[in-house]
Amino acid sequence: MIYVLTGATGSGKSSLAIELAKRLDAEIINGDAFQIYQGLMIATASPSEEEKKQVPHHLFNFLPLDSSYSIAQYQKDCRAAIADVLSRKDHVVIVGGSGLYLRAALYDYDLSLDTDKVDMSPFSSQSNEELRAYLYSLDADEAEKIPVQNRVRLLRSIRICLASGKSKTSLLAEQKHAPIYSCSFFVLHVERDILYPRVNERVEKMFQDGLLEETIPLIKRYGRDIQAFKAIGVRELFPYIDGQMSLKETKEAIKKNTRHYIKRQETFFRHQFNAKQVANLEDILPSEKAEE
Repeated sequence: MIYVLTGATGSGKSSLAIELAKRLDAEIINGDAFQIYQGLMIATASPSEEEKKQVPHHLFNFLPLDSSYSIAQYQKDCRAAIADVLSRKDHVVIVGGSGLYLRAALYDYDLSLDTDKVDMSPFSSQSNEELRAYLYSLDADEAEKIPVQNRVRLLRSIRICLASGKSKTSLLAEQKHAPIYSCSFFVLHVERDILYPRVNERVEKMFQDGLLEETIPLIKRYGRDIQAFKAIGVRELFPYIDGQMSLKETKEAIKKNTRHYIKRQETFFRHQFNAKQVANLEDILPSEKAEE
């Protein structure tokens, strides 16, 4: 059985995952898009070495910072990790807040399409409005779903259409999008009036724990364009480094962007997973079940 524990940033799912894994005699697999990277322990709130000693953890902090990594690669790595753990254990706990990664690994998504062969350079000079108009000509249904401000999604959908010769809508219709494993999905729910102050405290603690000391040398070494530095808590440091924002303004930017991300996470979980909302371990494993 695979237990999938997701939830908003700052909800406490990592700690709950350890409790759950201990109760089940399970091992934990990462479902977060940025905790895969080495070196960003504070910015990504990765599990500490002490936490990893309590329960075996997989796919955490294994990738060099300057490596590119795709959802297709995560799908392959996560499925391999699941097979490895289930060869030794009855249960797996997957924890993380990256909904697309979780769906790619656990559902019947075919990500074998080679989109890298598509030359996207002709689109670099086009406005978002022009990109959306072009996507309408390829896949009107998909274009309707994407806000004109979201350039990344527009380009991604165009790339998929050009690589496949089909619309993204038709490609998705060919797949059932059903779980390929026996899974139970849980969302750790925390009310926003509790969660947002917790996020604020978490950001302050990140700086107290050495976020600047950890991250700024890495930015100087690798530049600003690598995928890992898109993480909230890293990208907001660029204006601070340039002297364009004060430390207080930088902290507020991280807090604000985290709140916005939480809203997107909650929307995704609500619409993309058939999950039970939980508040604690007993909601996942009632006492009578645990005693069996």
